[in-house]
Amino acid sequence: MNIYRYEQNPLITPADVKPHREGFEVIGAFNAGVAEYKGETILLLRVAERPVSPDPNIVLAPVYDPEKQDLELVEIRLDDESYDFSDPRVIVKKTDAPAFEYLTSLSYLRIARSKDGRHFAIDDEPFIYPSNSLEIFGIEDPRISQIGDTYYIYFSAVSPVGIGEAMVSTKDFRTWTHHGLIFGPDNKDVIIFPECINGKYYALHRPTTKSVGRPEIWIAESDNLLYWGNHKHLIGLREGMWDSGRIGGGAVPIRTERGWLELYHGATKDHRYCMGAVLLDLNDPTQVIARSGKPVMEPEADYETKGFFGDVVFSCGATVHGDVVRMYYGVADTSMACAELSLKEILESLEPAEQPAR
Repeated sequence: MNIYRYEQNPLITPADVKPHREGFEVIGAFNAGVAEYKGETILLLRVAERPVSPDPNIVLAPVYDPEKQDLELVEIRLDDESYDFSDPRVIVKKTDAPAFEYLTSLSYLRIARSKDGRHFAIDDEPFIYPSNSLEIFGIEDPRISQIGDTYYIYFSAVSPVGIGEAMVSTKDFRTWTHHGLIFGPDNKDVIIFPECINGKYYALHRPTTKSVGRPEIWIAESDNLLYWGNHKHLIGLREGMWDSGRIGGGAVPIRTERGWLELYHGATKDHRYCMGAVLLDLNDPTQVIARSGKPVMEPEADYETKGFFGDVVFSCGATVHGDVVRMYYGVADTSMACAELSLKEILESLEPAEQPAR
């Protein structure tokens, strides 16, 4: 697979983003949703901000208070043995059953704009910020589906009751309407197809079960983009392969002559994240035609292998012009990068799917 990584990579780093709040530092600008609007490429960045503690023995956990419409900072001492601090992203209270978690940062969504797709200007203020009780730990990993003149933006909403998928819509990337939670906890990696197919809207999603089942890709349908049903299991993990640990939707599906091309992420059991592809039937996307045997792209460059959470290539969106797929992707849970791939080469790399016995 020929991959052209931009010389400017990483395109956006935490150092490029001014903190929204005084006393905070930006530790991540990554996993952006992608859209094209009025001749510009829009990256809707997930910006992760962390409060800077004045006391090295205390960690501050940011929690949005929907009543005060402001952040509360929860102080937790590092020598408190009832908490587990081994993962820098979370603080786990070990004495609870099940364990209760705080996040060490709060994520929100901010717009970056570009005329050439390489050099981006970042808005000074957030575009979408936590706003209700289901978003008090932040909002993460947006995707954007354009249907007609409306852009549907959906993202992981994180709170103590779990992670669900919320959606807003906009026509101008200035104002937006909140439509609430469209997939309940625990669910994420939702991808809405960019057009109605035989009278139905379709969405990929990734429920995370705590009993039986594994983190795999499902597909659902809707009449109105708000209420989703007729859920079907689409593709699963593959033992011993690059997508053996977890999988989830990446970019919004791309219409091709051969079918809907979905660029999805897969991780091994030791959390190495790569991008692959699956091809779905144009008229019935519940039918799998072909799938990547090997990754389309995997972490190789230094900015992909080293960072807050290394060995991660994670795309939430792409643009397509002719044969060129311009894939924007998060690297190491830290920054944004871009690479160009050939649509034809991706399609030719896929292996026919095993058809279920009838």
